[in-house]
Amino acid sequence: MENTRPENARAELNAATLHASLGDASMESMNLLNEIAGAYPDAVSFAAGRPYEGFYEVAQVHEYLRVFCDHLRTERGMTDAQVARTLYQYGDTKGIITDLVARSLAVDEGIDIDPRSVVVTVGCQEAMFLLLRALRADDRDVLLAPSPTYVGLTGAALLADLPVRTVLTGESGIDLDDLLVRLRAARAEGKRVRACYVTPDFANPAGVSMETIDRRRLLEIAENEDILLLEDNAYGLFHSGPDRPPTLKALDRRRRVVYLGSFAKTGVPGARVGYVVADQCVTDGDGDGGESRLFADELSKIKSMLTVNTSPIGQAVIGGKLLSNGCSMIAANQREAAVYRDNLDQVLHGLAKRLGDRPGVSWNAPTGGFFVVVTVPFTVDDALLKYAADRYGVLFTPMHHFYGTTAGFRQLRLSISTLTPDRIDQGLDRLAELIDERTRTD
Repeated sequence: MENTRPENARAELNAATLHASLGDASMESMNLLNEIAGAYPDAVSFAAGRPYEGFYEVAQVHEYLRVFCDHLRTERGMTDAQVARTLYQYGDTKGIITDLVARSLAVDEGIDIDPRSVVVTVGCQEAMFLLLRALRADDRDVLLAPSPTYVGLTGAALLADLPVRTVLTGESGIDLDDLLVRLRAARAEGKRVRACYVTPDFANPAGVSMETIDRRRLLEIAENEDILLLEDNAYGLFHSGPDRPPTLKALDRRRRVVYLGSFAKTGVPGARVGYVVADQCVTDGDGDGGESRLFADELSKIKSMLTVNTSPIGQAVIGGKLLSNGCSMIAANQREAAVYRDNLDQVLHGLAKRLGDRPGVSWNAPTGGFFVVVTVPFTVDDALLKYAADRYGVLFTPMHHFYGTTAGFRQLRLSISTLTPDRIDQGLDRLAELIDERTRTD
């Protein structure tokens, strides 16, 4: 049969034949923000939730590697050849710093766990995917999550084919009464609620935190309703007050909480090291006399087919930073935490000074973390973000990205973490000009 295709014809893929997640608007969010930030490098950016860069030193990376290698020799009894192999070779799928992660959780959070229940991951993003992929058994399964929620969770759920049912967010975090309503409504439809994702401390993007009494009630709900809680604690160390509320995992007595951690905000973001603590038991059959193993071991099976293992060199850098600070990320981040406290105060006072008398303009006042949400009397979409970057030289994150583009069109998120005081003032001046313009024209 004669081939009539032109010689220069290229292969084409029909979008309808690719995974459905690729057509979801939420999958574009991170790329969009990165593209706009790259196109306007001189703009004042309140967009990226990145850690402060003012204390970065390349020499620290080498020092952390040295400290970790000394640890391998002295505490683990390795020879130089074994140390080299640990850094250079693939390594254990669950990680080479699981013991240090466990020690850090004990020191900073009062969480006492077996290192065997830890899986070190490629950032917290991989930890989310491993969990959701493991929990999604069939089409009945759904996940509960607050609205608005972190787009990385939404994206991981899309990739795992696990539908997300949203729960309202109040001034103190996830609305527990609405959680019960949504859970029971899902079950009435024949759905199986596997877990509820929650960020009790300074949730991204809303910046809200749960009171201790609500944390205890949430644990009771999880026990009574037989669901897991997926606790994401990327910002928990950055409280501005002296007393931090306990994490859900620290309060957990029935192993209802799977704990998601990250060293992206507290360690070295470029190392791309996160982890999951999954100390639940997995049994075969009905659980009576069957084989029992850790949920972490099940997650490591998926990881072995996804990323094989997390970079040993990246883990070594984080391990060295932990060891250099008594395994306390609170101690390691004292300077950064002070910057975040000062920046948050400056942004909140700056908003009050510039926009306090503007009708329809308001904002929340978190007591820590990276984010402030501003509500305005006009539409905030991606077109406005581009206009703000082009006309005023200021960047922010439209909140609709965190609602799956179904809400949040009159809100924007400000990240306070990376800017110097001068740039904060400059950025707030520009933002106020934009808001004044839009308030006059809408």
